[in-house]
Amino acid sequence: MKRSGRQPGVLALALLLATVAGAEPMRRFALVIGNDEGGPDTRPLRYAREDARKMHGLLARLGGVAPADARLLLNEDAKDVLTALAEVEAQVRAAQARGARTALVIYYSGHAKDGALRLGDTRLPFDTLKRHLADAPADIRIAILDSCRSGALTRTKGARRAPAFEIDSGATRNARGMVILTSSSSDEDSQESDAIGGSYFSHHLASGMLGDADRSGDGRVTLFEAYSHAYARTVADTAASSAGPQHPTFSYDLAGNGDLVLTDLRASEGLVVPSRAPAGAYYFVDPSGLVVAELEKAPEVERRVALAAGTYRVKRRLVDRLRIGEVEVRRGQETVLEEARFRDAPFSDDPVKGASARGSYWTVGLAGGYHSFFNENARQTLFLSVPLVGAEAHLHDYFREDWVWSFDVALGGRTTKLNLATLAGAGYRYSVINLGTSLTTEWHVGDLSPFIGARLTYLYTGRRFDQDVFPAQYYATFSPGLVAGLRYRLLRSLQITGRGRIHYFTYNVHEQGTNTPNPNLSERAIQDPPSALGYWELGALVTYEL
Repeated sequence: MKRSGRQPGVLALALLLATVAGAEPMRRFALVIGNDEGGPDTRPLRYAREDARKMHGLLARLGGVAPADARLLLNEDAKDVLTALAEVEAQVRAAQARGARTALVIYYSGHAKDGALRLGDTRLPFDTLKRHLADAPADIRIAILDSCRSGALTRTKGARRAPAFEIDSGATRNARGMVILTSSSSDEDSQESDAIGGSYFSHHLASGMLGDADRSGDGRVTLFEAYSHAYARTVADTAASSAGPQHPTFSYDLAGNGDLVLTDLRASEGLVVPSRAPAGAYYFVDPSGLVVAELEKAPEVERRVALAAGTYRVKRRLVDRLRIGEVEVRRGQETVLEEARFRDAPFSDDPVKGASARGSYWTVGLAGGYHSFFNENARQTLFLSVPLVGAEAHLHDYFREDWVWSFDVALGGRTTKLNLATLAGAGYRYSVINLGTSLTTEWHVGDLSPFIGARLTYLYTGRRFDQDVFPAQYYATFSPGLVAGLRYRLLRSLQITGRGRIHYFTYNVHEQGTNTPNPNLSERAIQDPPSALGYWELGALVTYEL
């Protein structure tokens, strides 16, 4: 397939922008699929499900798809996808029986390989999907696939790896048929970015649907506008990546007016960048730090971006600095972005657009656990088993990707009585303090991340007797160990973790020949060679990504 950049195709389409939506009402249905898992010989994706959630929300909020007509499938297998597709097709037939024109949008983000969508351990062949699309009862069927080598699905007459549709200008007014958009050609990988929290193609498609692709300024984003925008920005952002430039593709088989309004920016709350605002590229960053939309503004032109209600940080890049501001979009209202909201900032505050990774980042959390020694005698007389509470900080991807450098502090204690043959009965408070650092490596399996690594802790133990019947006693030492566990991503920035640790240290028993407990916490009047004591800790923690 060769790239086509000819202007006549664009001009021909421009003459046909009396869209289907303008011709007569249309009921829209959507099946949105996201799957991070591709089974054996694939690495789990990080953002496929997140991309699907965003697209589902966009179609429901701006795309004219009623909540009852939109299905969202996350990490489901091929059988579930085909079952859901059959159910949506039944809805389409019922709507057509009542006289409605219909459109069906199928969006997929996930793995594809060897001519099939990879849904966990199951496969959905491209040929099967194309057959279902061809036979679906909807007047217009649109498939959007964001996956590696998805361009194999557009290997049909009329397929192009280019940003322009070429549609017969003699077509009738009402479009019928099928369009397939893919994120990459048949021999290319589709790439994700931590900086934008998703894939390049889905991010730019969604950003275009929010308003950046509305070049006509009519407040509506058409299929042509959205695809052309996503194509150009995806190629630009991936041109310098290690995997090389990524070229989206399209295939069409339409009769009638071939363009379709995907989103209506006037149907919801949003942000207006007035014509008097300076020209340039605007970035809109959500509270988690991800760029949710972009907008390229020309001089003396008003632009609109249909952001959902919420608070956003807005950035505009100048020649020698940034202009940064904050704006709140209120539900059901249009908010005007004023220049007075902005302040100057250095380039170091710029969003990392086009990066393959966002660099290092921090998570912080609270932990609870239990601490105990393996040796029963030590557990009963010297180093008691105690619950722990603590706080932790984790620096991710600082040394290399998927390495985590952690720092933690934990406290524990309990009140008990001496359990020695000669000194039984004296009450005391036993305390433990852990100051530790760990270096672990992790693997990502969807929302699960198992990890393993090494740890070094400074262990302090002590006991203080009631009414000072004996002097306070303590023992402190450095202790190496191992740590392993499993982390689960509950939300985008919230994670829960279960883990285990094992440690050891050498312990010298020294006594001066009395029955009184000494600072070494021993009962017997002996001087033994150093011996190794081991202990374990089990814990759980909740962490938040900064």
